Amino acid sequence: MAMEAKTIKPLHPLVSSLADLLVSTWGAYLQLEPYHLPADLGFVEGQLEGDRLTIANRCYQSRVFRKLHLELATVGSDLDILHCVMYPRPQYELPILGTDIVANSHVVSAAIIDLTPVRGPLGEPYLSGLKPAYQRRNGFSELRNLPPWGTIFSPRCLFTRLVNQSEADLFIEISQAYLRFYCEQANQAEPVSAEIEAEIRSGHRHYSEQQQKNDKTRRILVKAFGEDWAERYMGTVLFDLPDE
Repeated sequence: MAMEAKTIKPLHPLVSSLADLLVSTWGAYLQLEPYHLPADLGFVEGQLEGDRLTIANRCYQSRVFRKLHLELATVGSDLDILHCVMYPRPQYELPILGTDIVANSHVVSAAIIDLTPVRGPLGEPYLSGLKPAYQRRNGFSELRNLPPWGTIFSPRCLFTRLVNQSEADLFIEISQAYLRFYCEQANQAEPVSAEIEAEIRSGHRHYSEQQQKNDKTRRILVKAFGEDWAERYMGTVLFDLPDE
């Protein structure tokens, strides 16, 4: 996948693999249209404790998804980060798919994927549909605990540290299963009533508020770009809300 050439250095193989999987799956299952970010936020550069920080964003939209956001970030020569959220339009009752990777040349310290419900608990079709892939988590040697703000995540949330190539391959296989199942559900989705849509909007707002409690992300952005810029970026690019 040809992300911004300005990212300069090659990305960690797992980051590249998941980015390719995301974009290829979107292209296979969804009718994609461009999603336009503010011109100054598509690609940004800064300094973080003496290291060059780059952030490249790629966004699409479709009938069911108001925003498909893929962010690739690099810090110095040895830290790569992937962040992705698939935001459904609030007219459709779908969970929000999110996945992240934090990797350097020695270890993938964090790899997470989840279908986060926005109106009540994750429904039975999702619990059942994701179960075969989720059960494969026993193939990881170091499953991680969710952060305190992670109460939004579902019982099918996979959060792990990856210590070798076989675990990286397993994470990609599970992610592929999650993505395909989710896109199949999205393609079958029909608009909901105005009453349910209001509840979904509230759920999306709660998702955004909880995600913005991630102090690690906020601290990095503040150090590199300043507090005002960090607040704008988190509220405009990372965890924005659907139009009223």
